[in-house]
Amino acid sequence: MKIASFNINGVKARIEALTTWLDEAQPDVALLQEIKSVDENFPRELFEDRGYNVETHGQKGFNGVAILSKLPLEDVRRGLPGDESDEQARWIEAVVMGDSHPVRICGLYLPNGNPAPGPKYDYKLGWMKRLETRAQEILADEMPTLMAGDYNVIPQPEDAANPKAWEEDALYLPQTRAAFRRILNLGFTEAFRARTQGPGHYSFWDYQAGAWNRNNGIRIDHFLLSPACADMLTNCEIDKHVRGREKPSDHVPVWVDLAA
Repeated sequence: MKIASFNINGVKARIEALTTWLDEAQPDVALLQEIKSVDENFPRELFEDRGYNVETHGQKGFNGVAILSKLPLEDVRRGLPGDESDEQARWIEAVVMGDSHPVRICGLYLPNGNPAPGPKYDYKLGWMKRLETRAQEILADEMPTLMAGDYNVIPQPEDAANPKAWEEDALYLPQTRAAFRRILNLGFTEAFRARTQGPGHYSFWDYQAGAWNRNNGIRIDHFLLSPACADMLTNCEIDKHVRGREKPSDHVPVWVDLAA
């Protein structure tokens, strides 16, 4: 089962980039972030015509997450539990059935948090605490589960081309990385680092200052796998080449293969 995550940075603005990649990569499941569309205006027919079931959790103008799946989706849930007042569309999950195992697929768009300190950073840390609570519930359930998406977290210095440039940024502050490690240390496997070590692997390049041409990137799109899911992992890669195409997102797809 091939499962991908892609912060598309506006589904309507990137529709050609997205459909070209889908036709080429053929993921069984694609988790999208920053669809920037309300549910009723999401161009679902384009994906249904390609054989995907579509579930969205949208919001006008920004945020928004979606699941595209060639497999039936069950137990679809929208919104990260823990704060009934939170209206930002940043979490969607569902269960898909593989050849031999059900897998819970959680798609997330974690808050950016800048400027830090400030209320946006407080919201980020609060959201990560809620994510930790949901992660504990997921592990207790023991179903093979992954949590994937744009975490807006640079976990380690090797995950940035120029880590010093990010030292005051919400994506790299010590509190951010500590919150990420707390979730990871519950028992999750970070799929990319389970397969690939060392610097130079990025999933985001800013549109400004020639970041792409200079490979001045960061790795902020992650797959966290529960123990039962990690046992199924056969591969995890970053589709870096997608960033060099016409009208790209500033992120590229990351994907895993599971023997599910």
